[in-house]
Amino acid sequence: MKLSQFKFKLPDELIAQYPAYNRDEARMLVLHRKTGEIEHRVFKEILDYFDEKDIFLFNDTKVFPARLYGNKEKTGAQIEVFLLRELNREMRYWDVLVEPARKIRIGNKLYFGSDDSIVAEVIDNTTSRGRTLRFLFDSDYESFRKSLFALGETPLPETIKRPVEPDDAERYQTIFAAKEGAVAVPASGLHFSRELFKRMEIKGVEWDFVTSHISLGNFKMIDVEDLTKHKMDSEQMEVTQRIVDLVDMAHSEERKICAIGPDVMRALETVVGTDGHIKAYSGWTNKFIFPPYDFTVANSMVANFYMPYSTLLMLTAAFGGYEYVMNAYDVAIKEGYKFGDYGDAMLIVD
Repeated sequence: MKLSQFKFKLPDELIAQYPAYNRDEARMLVLHRKTGEIEHRVFKEILDYFDEKDIFLFNDTKVFPARLYGNKEKTGAQIEVFLLRELNREMRYWDVLVEPARKIRIGNKLYFGSDDSIVAEVIDNTTSRGRTLRFLFDSDYESFRKSLFALGETPLPETIKRPVEPDDAERYQTIFAAKEGAVAVPASGLHFSRELFKRMEIKGVEWDFVTSHISLGNFKMIDVEDLTKHKMDSEQMEVTQRIVDLVDMAHSEERKICAIGPDVMRALETVVGTDGHIKAYSGWTNKFIFPPYDFTVANSMVANFYMPYSTLLMLTAAFGGYEYVMNAYDVAIKEGYKFGDYGDAMLIVD
């Protein structure tokens, strides 16, 4: 597959700037991957496609307030710092992106907060925009982390062309978020409300959680036409033995397993062994899935509508079938579906 095969024209007005008023009332395009048939539904009707003992697997990562604004020493120039991940808890080293990068050099100090209560020193260059910061803060670790995140704002993606609002702190987070570590939300999980979980419980649909801390690597521009030459950034993930046992039982009983999001699908496929069974694992993945690809674990999937050329679109096309998914995107654009993290949903079923 070539990068250019994932090009399509997306009107700006179809990129969602706000989420649906009620989480489970986003629109849902249903794609039957064996026939290419398409239906138009509302997300809360998803249970029409599942039965008792079928399984939903979610990502319980939690987005942290990763975007900070500070000032450079001496010049006072405003600097945007995007926290990517903590490198060393004791030394308070963080991997970050900075903007404008050309002004930030090793040895520079950056000040954060109206009272400059947090100071960071640049100790390394990692990429053109990447830096390693050492935060200088005289207090215990929990106090430091609380103070740092209090200064941060919700890291809405660049496709949302508006300032962050107070509601985003809640809405750019799934209701089951538990383990802090993501800089982007597992957007397919945003459509699940407490009411929908209650209806899942009543119907007997089971669920559990993997953890996949979504990084900006999912959104990095691919700069090679030959997709086999693209390298994904690594993301931290965990699949527990409980999930392994649940999946093995579901397969033996021929139940449906629905991966809620490409992030979940990628984590599950990362841990497939040579015997075709998944294994418990806690570590990192840089797995890149694009068509053609034989999936082992899940037989249905919830996705959002993704940007042209994105790795998330590529995984979705690998699962739903390239021609069927790209046709579904054409239909979605004609029908006015909303794209992006706050956009509408696609359910892919057999």
